[in-house]
Order: sequence, then C-alpha cells, then structure tokens
Amino acid sequence: MSIFEQILAARGLSGDSLVDFLNPDYSKKHDPFLLPDMQKAVDRLKVAKEKNEKITIYGDYDIDGLTATALLLDALKSFGFKNVDTFMPNRFIEGYGLTVDAIEVIAKRGTNLIITVDCGSLSHKEVERSNSLGIDVIITDHHSVSEKHPDAIAVINPKRNDHKYPFIDLAGVGVAFKLVQALQTCMEGLEDGKEKWLLDLVALGTVCDVVTLMDENRTNVFWGLQVLKKTRRLGLRALMEVARVDIDKLNSRTLGFVLGPRMNASGRLETAQYALNLLTTKDSAEALELAQQLEEMNYKRRKDQDKITEEAIKLAEQYVDDPVLVLSAKDWSHGIVGIVAAKMLEKYKKPTFVMEEMGEESKGSARSYGDFSAVDAINNLRDLLISGGGHKLAAGLKLKTKDVPVFRTRINEYYHSLNLKNQHIHLEVNADVEVKIGDITIDLVDKINTLEPFGHGNPEPILKTSQITVRGVKTMGDKKQHLKINLRDGNTTIEMLAFSAPKNYFVEPESIIDVWYQPTINEWRGNVSLEGKIVNLS
Repeated sequence: MSIFEQILAARGLSGDSLVDFLNPDYSKKHDPFLLPDMQKAVDRLKVAKEKNEKITIYGDYDIDGLTATALLLDALKSFGFKNVDTFMPNRFIEGYGLTVDAIEVIAKRGTNLIITVDCGSLSHKEVERSNSLGIDVIITDHHSVSEKHPDAIAVINPKRNDHKYPFIDLAGVGVAFKLVQALQTCMEGLEDGKEKWLLDLVALGTVCDVVTLMDENRTNVFWGLQVLKKTRRLGLRALMEVARVDIDKLNSRTLGFVLGPRMNASGRLETAQYALNLLTTKDSAEALELAQQLEEMNYKRRKDQDKITEEAIKLAEQYVDDPVLVLSAKDWSHGIVGIVAAKMLEKYKKPTFVMEEMGEESKGSARSYGDFSAVDAINNLRDLLISGGGHKLAAGLKLKTKDVPVFRTRINEYYHSLNLKNQHIHLEVNADVEVKIGDITIDLVDKINTLEPFGHGNPEPILKTSQITVRGVKTMGDKKQHLKINLRDGNTTIEMLAFSAPKNYFVEPESIIDVWYQPTINEWRGNVSLEGKIVNLS
C-alpha cells in the first residue's frame, strides 16, 4: 500500500466515498426547504417584492457575516428587489448581533423587513421591539439556539431541534446561500446554476468560520475556490493582488490565513463597513484603495495582537493552576482578544477567556477545545453576565468588570464539576502515516493536495518520521522566533520550518528527534524542492 493509500485508509476513504470526496457533486445539494421556517421566509419575501417594501440586511462584523451580507445583497438584486440596503453593526458601538439601538436606527430608514445573517437566534427582546415598530424579521443564523425562538417571521437555523436538514454545521453564509437557493424555486432573475457565482463568498465565509469541511460545506468550498480564481468581484481581485496571492495556488489556507484576516481587520480595529464595501464595489480604483487600506489595518492588528499577547502571557503566570484561564486588562482591544485567546489556548493548553476592561464593563472572547464547551459554560454562568453566546469552541461575552474575579472562580468550579478526563488527547498531534524522508516525493505532495480543501473536519495530512538526525539549526525573524531545521534521514536530507516555534523546537545539532510535519513544495528561482512544515517535535 502506497503512502497516499495509507493516508486515505487512515481517513476511511475508499470506493464511492473516495470518488465523492475527491470530486464533490454540487448537484447533490440538500433541499433548502428542509431547513426550519424556510417556506415562511420565502412567502414573506414574495410579499416584500410585490409591494416593493424596504428590506435591510442586518449583518455581522466578522468574515462569515460580511460574506453573507454581500451574498444576499447580490442575490436580491438579481431577483429584482429594488429597495434593499444593509446595516453593518460596529463592534465598538452596537456590539455583536441584533440590538435594540440598531433597530431604532433602521426604523428611521423606513424599513419594512429585516433579514439577519449570522446572528439573531437569541434576539428575543430585539425582535419584540422590531415587531412593535411594525418591522418584520427573518433570521438566518447558525449559532446556538434556545428552547423558545424569537417571535420572528422565520428563524432559519440548522441547529434548531426541530430541523430536518441532513447537515447542521453550515456557516452563516451557508444558511444565507440556502435562502437564495429556496428563492430560486419561485423567483426569476437568478437562473438555476447562476448562483454558483456566489460560491466565492460562500467559500470565504465557510473556511474562515472554521465549520466542518464535510458534506455540503466541502462541496461549496471546493467549487467556491474555482469560482474565486475567476471572481467577478473587483474587491477580492484587488485584495489578492495586494496580498500577493498566486491565484494558480489558491487553496483553503489562502482564505483562512491571507484573505480572511485582512477582511476581518477592519471590523477588529474600526468598522467592518470597509470590508463590505470591498466586497460590493464596482469601481476598480476604489477596490484597490480599499484593499490597501485593509492591508494596512491588518499590519496594525498584528502589532496590537503581539503586544496584548505578551501582556496576557505575563498575567497568565498568576493563574497557572487554573484549568480555565480568565484574563482581562484595560486597553486590550476587544476586537483582537479573540485571536489572543486562541494564542493562549495554544500555549497553555487550556480553555481561555480574554477580555478588555472598559470601565464598568468588560467584553471579550473565549476559545476552547475538547469536551469543554465555551457556550455551555457561558449559559451556566448567565446570571453573572450582561450578554454572551457563540459556539462550543468559540464564544463572546460581556459582564461587569467588578464580576471578573467571581467569574474566574465560578467558571473554574464549573470546569471541575464536569469531571472531564484526558482532555490533553484532543490536542495531541496524530500522524496519518509514519514514513522515511526518502519516501516523500513531489508526486506524493501533489496527491495530498487533491484532498483540498483542508480545514476543520478534514485537516491537512500529517506525516511522522522517527529517529531523524538534526544537521543544522537556523533562527529567523526579528525576535528569532522562527526556525529552520536541516534534517538527515539515512542519505536523504530535508529542510523543515516552524513559525513562532515553541521553546522545545530549538534543538541542538546532531540531536536525534521525532518530527511530525506536513510536506510542502518550495519553488525558488526555478528550483523545486521538498520541505516540511513542523507540527510537532520531540
């Protein structure tokens, strides 16, 4: 059995399942009317179109909400809706999700119908206020739900207990896309198949929201990458140019680590409206200007993130015995603390809550792993919170600053009450196959790449080589935080890289190590060579 066949076997891919996996069939998409309340939403939108009512798409400031907003704006225009605008909440003014203050603003615009994307499932009082003002609400979302749903015209969410949909882990943009598919069954303007031009947005939002890349998500991202290579969106083309993306090598990593962070930067630092404008502009000069602005914002975001992370590490040393880290300080921008929480989880191997203290209130984000659900923890401590919600592995919250110490105590008590065992196994690096360096070829790497798109639920394959000799070590970066190691396995050598490498990676020459890595191809000045991206080292 070849190395590639061993990788396939490790993932349970063979026969028809392998064929479907390697060549996802878009025509096998699920019936959108299996989603709860889809028919109600379609019926209400028919009325809105007939009466030329004013519709406001209520977005969210992260990449999932941004792409969903742009997608619906694009699609409704194709269906012939003439009176549609958007409301993009500001993280630093309205905050996350549907808010009463935002509804008051929207009401003054003369809006008759609000369609939410990527938010709204827990917005009971906000929908009630909207109803009292004579504004109907259609909710499209994928976040956690409560037993009682808001009194909206429709609450389209695959995570509802009464759903009949075959796949519940759609991103917010994926749910919005299902609404478009449903509208295609009864409205002219977007012919069957033409909706595929929206898949560039679906792919971007799906990958960046880290939902499971299986089933319909995999299909949408697989084809969305092809659409993105020839996207008609001037803003995305400009952003790829500014970010120096090689379109021929476009993959899920490009979305998650190149385009996504740049688009998210505007909402983290100022307003996500810049990113939405980038997705919707029809002017090439404006597209380039916005792309350069996002590039500059992302640079500043990284600098701010590094500063907060350094301070958070110092603070974390005070709570090294806590199974859950709760860290807060002034001037830690709550637009960035979610990324910092992820960094802290990676470093300390603990669920982490990081918050900015903003006077009497503190606001921030959580990142978790394994069996500890961040959103369940938030729900369990809701009596302490002003607001909170999200997913199992990522959530947001707001509470009074004076209650942060109590929150820290109680969430650690809650963790202990769960009696979770062996959580470290969820962070262990498992190789798909063990190999000798001499067994790795460019052809193998090419075959591995056919398993794209990689992401949650379909991670990039990891190889392991044991008892390999370190020939040389080179540090890189302004703080010498990056590492290049030259390794020898018998008569074969290979260079491997680790960015922001942990301390245990800095080994001495002639050391004998075990290394887990992802093989890559390096092309430089016409020369092609194999490299490895280190995932773990011992």
